[in-house]
Amino acid sequence: MPTNMSLFSVNAILILSTDDRSRILTKYYSAPHATPGSTNHPGANPYPSVKEQKAFEKGLLDKTNKQTSDVILYDGRVVVFKMEGDVMLYVVGGGDENEIMLFGVVLALRDALAILLKNSTDKRTLVENYDLVSLAIDEIIDDGIILETDPVVVASRVSKPPTQDITSVKNIDLSEQGLLNAWEFGKLKLAERMRQL
Repeated sequence: MPTNMSLFSVNAILILSTDDRSRILTKYYSAPHATPGSTNHPGANPYPSVKEQKAFEKGLLDKTNKQTSDVILYDGRVVVFKMEGDVMLYVVGGGDENEIMLFGVVLALRDALAILLKNSTDKRTLVENYDLVSLAIDEIIDDGIILETDPVVVASRVSKPPTQDITSVKNIDLSEQGLLNAWEFGKLKLAERMRQL
């Protein structure tokens, strides 16, 4: 039985453009229970600087550009990926990580983005809806720990406002007459408070 039991399973999640090889969104994770600055423990981020990250991403794009499979072992890491339009979605895990679980994450991301962006997952749409993409990734993964892999649940959490705020808004009359009534009510209450002083 391994002594280092942890929920930490994702080292990085990357969305890269295949046209101009640019980064659209990249998130690298380090194990939350690790000592900062250390790179020799399981779950350590092996690419702490942007220069190392870009070198890793360039090599990864070169390796996966002509691949027919969805899972590779690259630089001692399990990498699962999916091509969507002109972008590549990558999920990177440790060398001993379960590739089926990581593949579930990349499928959840792909399907959640398809729901949120109405099946238009390309570079331009991703950049225009960067907030939704970032929120979807945060709903799926938190600090390298997989939280949710159901794309419908992820899309509903990202696109729906909180329900406790909706109930308080339902009874507000935002018509012109409703706003005038609110103004008169406020003036009346202010006048009463002024008289009490």
